[in-house]
Amino acid sequence: MTKINANPLFNPAWDDLVENRTIIKWNTTGLFQLNNTKYNWAKSLYQVMVGNFWVPEKVSWLGEDSVSFKKDLSEWEQRAYKWILSFLIFLDSIQTVNLPNFNEYITAPEINLIMSIQAYQEAIHSQSYATILESVVDSKVRDEIYYFWRDDEILLERNKFIGWIYQDFIDNPSEKNLFRWIVGNYLLEWLYFYNWFAFFDTLADQWKMVATDRMINYIRRDELTHVTLFANIIREIKKEFPEIYNEKMLLDMTKTAVEQEIKWSKHIIAWSIIGMSDINIENYTKYLANQRLILLWINPIYPDIITNPFKHLDRLQDNNSEKWNFFESTVTNYTQSSSMKWGWDF
Repeated sequence: MTKINANPLFNPAWDDLVENRTIIKWNTTGLFQLNNTKYNWAKSLYQVMVGNFWVPEKVSWLGEDSVSFKKDLSEWEQRAYKWILSFLIFLDSIQTVNLPNFNEYITAPEINLIMSIQAYQEAIHSQSYATILESVVDSKVRDEIYYFWRDDEILLERNKFIGWIYQDFIDNPSEKNLFRWIVGNYLLEWLYFYNWFAFFDTLADQWKMVATDRMINYIRRDELTHVTLFANIIREIKKEFPEIYNEKMLLDMTKTAVEQEIKWSKHIIAWSIIGMSDINIENYTKYLANQRLILLWINPIYPDIITNPFKHLDRLQDNNSEKWNFFESTVTNYTQSSSMKWGWDF
């Protein structure tokens, strides 16, 4: 396998000319020259990511979810709530520490910049889950939630799949492992997170754990920008380095991730959550896969799945719905910037 080298911290013998710049494998000086940029989509995405600034301590009403957890959730719903949080905690933990490793191989400063913001946001998400646990569940079960994967073989299998992809690149930074890392990151952002955001939305649709879902909405807003970031990175690599781009690998990994997600979903939900049947979970997972492949200009791999089976998710995010508008309006209004622009070009 062809080895790929990390960027030198300082390389005065090279240049930062935009016309020479590539997203990876370019010898830059190490200077953040941000007045001249090649990837205009990154500039737009930067504005959105900065505009999304938030901190979990500002999300109110989590104390009310402590009552709702004990009063409103069935035993199965409590179990799913805890174990889904366990998986999300792992995902954001590994993202926080791993993204800087990948950033060392990016050779466009505008991309370095927004990846650094992503790493910060992943750390905020980790703090968010800690805030949820501190507010909602008893202290004696928190460690059990954090380390549930040690006792559950299916969750451990999920964690190993993504964890070993990341570790393989750190141990052997080849072009093949780099692309596999990028695809793994894309899968994590668009599938693993989104599938379980749907669980919290489903509870909130029944007026259960509404504050938790509000926190999840902040997190999802960030994750949308991360999905956008890695979709664009994959597209740029396809254009600039067709010898590295491997669509078969991408599709194979997607199918594996979808199969693992469906297996885990049936294991943790098991027909116990109103509104989330096995067939709907399976179809939603495949629907997500199709939609995210379309972002890469790849034909859907599940052509029979063309609509979102969870109709309540559309209602929750519909600004024209008076009943559910508070979800979107609360999240959108909490911003430290007026530069939010959702019109970046895919």
